[in-house]
Amino acid sequence: MSAKGNDRGSATLWGVALMTLLMAVATTFAVVGSVRVARHRVNAAADLSALAAAKLALIDPEAACTQAAAMASENGVELANCTITGEVADVWTALQITLPALGTRTLNGRARAGPAP
Repeated sequence: MSAKGNDRGSATLWGVALMTLLMAVATTFAVVGSVRVARHRVNAAADLSALAAAKLALIDPEAACTQAAAMASENGVELANCTITGEVADVWTALQITLPALGTRTLNGRARAGPAP
């Protein structure tokens, strides 16, 4: 048998290896992209919740955090903490995401809102 006969089918194996590599890279990009979208989502919800709470900070501080929780819920995240100090609302939000092979992770967002000094 010649040396050529020993190479039969090797192109198929190289093709499969290349496709596996391309799928791994594509999956990595998809996971990174979804994490970035979730990070933007949790931060945007924190911003909006802080603004909603700051609107009521002087008038009704107790209802301010309730309003922040409602705004966070409308944006699909959870209000983790809300603090009203004078005119300033400090809000923390949380969002749980599930990543392939890494399990469940929690992303946190934080925002402060109040009048300019």
